[in-house]
Amino acid sequence: MIKRQPLLHRIRAFFRKPDSVIHPKHLKYKWFILGNVMLGTFMAVLDGTVVNTGLPKIMASFGTGLDKVQWIITAYMLAMAVMLPTSGWLADRFGYKRMYSLGLSGFTIGSFLCSISPNEDILIVSRIIQGLGAGTLQPLGMAIITREFPVKQRGLALGFWGIAAAASISFGPTLGGFIIDNFSWPLIFGINIPVGIIAILFTIVIQSEYKHPAKRKFDLIGFISITIFLPLTLFALSETTAATNTAGWHAPYILLCAAIALIALTVFITAELTAEDPIIDLRLVLNHNFGLALIILVFFSIGMFGSTFLFPVYLQNSLGYTALEAGAVFIPVGIIQGIVAPISGRISDRINPKIPIIIGILLMSFSFYLNSKLSYLSEIRSIMVSLYLRGFGMGLTFTALNTVALLEIPRAKMAQASGISNSIRQLGGSLGVALLATMLTVRTIYHNQQFGTALNARSQAYNVTTDRLRFHLQHNAGIPPVKVESAASSLILSNLNKQAYIEGINDDFLLSGIFTLIGGIPIFFIRTKKSNAHKNFTQE
Repeated sequence: MIKRQPLLHRIRAFFRKPDSVIHPKHLKYKWFILGNVMLGTFMAVLDGTVVNTGLPKIMASFGTGLDKVQWIITAYMLAMAVMLPTSGWLADRFGYKRMYSLGLSGFTIGSFLCSISPNEDILIVSRIIQGLGAGTLQPLGMAIITREFPVKQRGLALGFWGIAAAASISFGPTLGGFIIDNFSWPLIFGINIPVGIIAILFTIVIQSEYKHPAKRKFDLIGFISITIFLPLTLFALSETTAATNTAGWHAPYILLCAAIALIALTVFITAELTAEDPIIDLRLVLNHNFGLALIILVFFSIGMFGSTFLFPVYLQNSLGYTALEAGAVFIPVGIIQGIVAPISGRISDRINPKIPIIIGILLMSFSFYLNSKLSYLSEIRSIMVSLYLRGFGMGLTFTALNTVALLEIPRAKMAQASGISNSIRQLGGSLGVALLATMLTVRTIYHNQQFGTALNARSQAYNVTTDRLRFHLQHNAGIPPVKVESAASSLILSNLNKQAYIEGINDDFLLSGIFTLIGGIPIFFIRTKKSNAHKNFTQE
């Protein structure tokens, strides 16, 4: 039996020489690591959603407008974008345990600074620190899990890991609404501090260190180009729908950002394909399963992130839900996804991962189709049915997709593969929000014009409706007879505008379903068993 070292000695050893810390490799070790990674993932994803419900209170507290306060979200997203692709090289160079601990520390310190920020500028800077930590946690967490678990258990482990992301996405808006309604907005960030400290201590005491045996040179050109490309791309996509940007995609600064990002992308691809030690090994994209999975992930992210953006807008603007009520609607989705994800992982490990993926795609597409039939009279029961189906579909799909995507990736390349995957998901999600927000505006205008053309003031239906409205407004609402005519016309136009807005949302949901179905096509070409050429290579 191996004698465990005292806690103080282990902490000192971590900071002096991390790879000298010895851990017993008993059967439960990898499950402890999985639990710790789930905790870090939960915090990182949670802070991307919990802040949304607190923005109005933050605006009121600092006396600032939406154009400034939206950077609280954008700064976090851009900082994550910088770290996602580079965290793999840093972990290979300095050690996975050390970088994961630093990520937890940065996230926790950033949370503390956010909770004590005296103005919006310091809060935005603190969110950048938080985002840098979160951008380290997600790809390294996935890489650590895939390295510690054998192939036969990897699907189950990724399924449990998916529970953390699903729970944070579902409970984030609800938790944020509860804190805002009952406490104050700094507590949104303050709740991360004790959890982060526990995760840091757990990582130091339990997790063993791993470093890539080869010492790779730092790819400066690749780092600079990807650091320019990702933030500028995400910034341009998020700004296309900003309230201060009236020109949309045609705004000069959007076009300038897009041009610089395109040049940076060209430099990055050229550098990574020619560098001896690239910071991101783009040759991984040429891997059969991984390359196809990235294509699928782009389409899925467009549909899923875009629809997640649409639903709260519909519930609050069309049905009059409060922020807390709109957030609570998503709780069952996360619970269902969390229950189904490990089952999907087990099916992937034992039978064929294509089965849960295909079933999940069909369920998600059907849920989007159901959402394309919404109106201002839709009942909560019909709304929840579509969300239940989506929770099942997401739980079935993403765990199995991660399993087959990493099937032929070498263990030493897991961090890089995870960084690429997370970056693609961020880009796809941002593109989905920007695309569907633009489509919503265009389609709302279209339906307004269609309804306006069909509105005939001489028709019998119009006259009957206005007569009833005039009677109601005069006898029940107390409107003077002189103003009854204009009030009735305003009510009709208001109803048409409301319906045109909902029709625009319906069109977006239908487009999300189409994207999801298209994204499912490459699944039929994915291999479910490792080829002989990769069997030994994967175990390196």
